[in-house]
Amino acid sequence: MSVEEIKYGERQITEGKLITFPNPRIGRRYEIHITLPEFTCKCPFSGYPDFATIHITYVPDERVVELKAIKLYINSYRDRYISHEESVNQILDDFVAACDPLEAHIKGDFAPRGNVHTVIEVHHRQTPEAF
Repeated sequence: MSVEEIKYGERQITEGKLITFPNPRIGRRYEIHITLPEFTCKCPFSGYPDFATIHITYVPDERVVELKAIKLYINSYRDRYISHEESVNQILDDFVAACDPLEAHIKGDFAPRGNVHTVIEVHHRQTPEAF
């Protein structure tokens, strides 16, 4: 596919990365809740699409994740062959690498497929010496 054939949204998703900005209230402990109800990826075994709602809750330290950037980042999973477990763990790893929050909780609530409903939850907390 040539560059001219790629739609602008696809290009933004391909080029997307987690962008952050300075926390406007460093020192104040507060939570940010983000819900992304249109997560998709592909099963690495069957190739069937998987659908989930991703819930992100975090306590920022010095950086906050920009919302459009997280939307584009999440959309980058739509053509990946990746398990439920790996996708949620990778989201946490990338999120922590981008903004180094005091705490983060990522929950992937996957739509039932074949009468199986899967929920994956992962957590991160800065070590005490980081405080």
